[in-house]
Amino acid sequence: MRVPGTSPADNPPPTLTVSQLNRQAKTLLESHFDFIWVEGEVSNFVVPSSGHWYFSLKDGKAQVRCAMFNNRNQRLKFTPVNGDAVRLRCRVSLYEGRGEFQLIVEHLEPAGAGALQAAFEKLKARLLAEGLFDPARKQALPTSVSQLGVITSPTGAAIHDILTVLRRRCPSIAVFVLPVAVQGEGAAGQIAGAIERANRWHAEGKIHLDALIVGRGGGSLEDLWAFNEEVVARAIAASALPIVSAVGHEVDFSIADLVADYRAPTPSAAAELLSPDQREWQQRLQGAERDLLRLVRRKLADATLQLTHLRQRLKHPGAQLREQAQRLDDLEQRLILAQKNLLLRQRSSLALLESRLMSRSPLSRVRQLQRDSLQWRIRLDAAMQQQLQSKTQRLAHLAQLLDSLSPLGTLQRGFAILTDSQGNVVRDASKVAIGDEIEARLAQGRLGLMVKHTT
Repeated sequence: MRVPGTSPADNPPPTLTVSQLNRQAKTLLESHFDFIWVEGEVSNFVVPSSGHWYFSLKDGKAQVRCAMFNNRNQRLKFTPVNGDAVRLRCRVSLYEGRGEFQLIVEHLEPAGAGALQAAFEKLKARLLAEGLFDPARKQALPTSVSQLGVITSPTGAAIHDILTVLRRRCPSIAVFVLPVAVQGEGAAGQIAGAIERANRWHAEGKIHLDALIVGRGGGSLEDLWAFNEEVVARAIAASALPIVSAVGHEVDFSIADLVADYRAPTPSAAAELLSPDQREWQQRLQGAERDLLRLVRRKLADATLQLTHLRQRLKHPGAQLREQAQRLDDLEQRLILAQKNLLLRQRSSLALLESRLMSRSPLSRVRQLQRDSLQWRIRLDAAMQQQLQSKTQRLAHLAQLLDSLSPLGTLQRGFAILTDSQGNVVRDASKVAIGDEIEARLAQGRLGLMVKHTT
């Protein structure tokens, strides 16, 4: 607006630098646009050493520059390539250095159902076919929990919610926290390892656990993805400890929820599920105490009434006791007399049997047999000595006869036994030739001979 009486030269418009212009344009763009979703085709995709992604997003009529920094693109399960149709969740901004309009990408997925959702549905279908979601294989939750294992981030909202609920409902439950990362690279392996570790500790008797809570607070599908990994699903299915899955909010659903023995909509709900309300227990205990007191009073009144009735019917037992005592004394005397008579009869019978036994005792017969046995032994020894002497004499005679017929005896008298080179006995001089080597066996030793002539 021009002041009356002045010329344009007297009131020039403000002058901006390029940096000021770009900064104001950037502020204007970012303040007028919230997060938006944009769909298009990737082109000019570049990944410098910083790890950031730079690319253009285009359709048939226009294109826009895009930047996705590495703290965001590390969470993705795929890397786009030129020509991919993608869907972006992004902020509208401007790169001040070049004055370029651009999109700052927070999340990227293939256009359509999305890569994560597609991977979720594929794994879900495969595990369903294997029977991992079958209700028949799920374990019943314990009716009473004294020690509870919680597998989650030690700094997240989930552990705070669980401990708050347990302190309020049943502070006597001991909680063992197995800290893990619940999102990002390696989170799924940590969660599966914690489940296996808790089961191993329980089996080895190091820590007794009644059940496990596995979960985290809410987030996007990408944030919750560790609980959609197959390694976590397998670890939950193999767990001997009952597992309650508590992933995200009530609207969130994960593969872990489908495999677990029970799915709680939130971590707080999981804690409530596994913990009795101590106030409810106190009320039930007080009610049981009142019922027990009322029952005891009723039983006591009935017993008092019955005692009064019996007391009225009961007569003094003194006379009856004295009569029973006299009867007992009489029976005692009769028993003692009967025992004595029986003992006398048994002794008389025993003496008679002893006399009859001695008259038929085999002792004399045994002694006669012993004397006969001794005579027979003496006769047997004499016969054996006679036989032994006779056999010894015969053996000496036969040995002498054998020695007279033995060829060794012949050798002792100066004769020799000749054998050829094959070991055959030479009995005929015509069977050897001049120059043959023969062996002569003497009574003491052997001689090697060569034939010089035969006759």
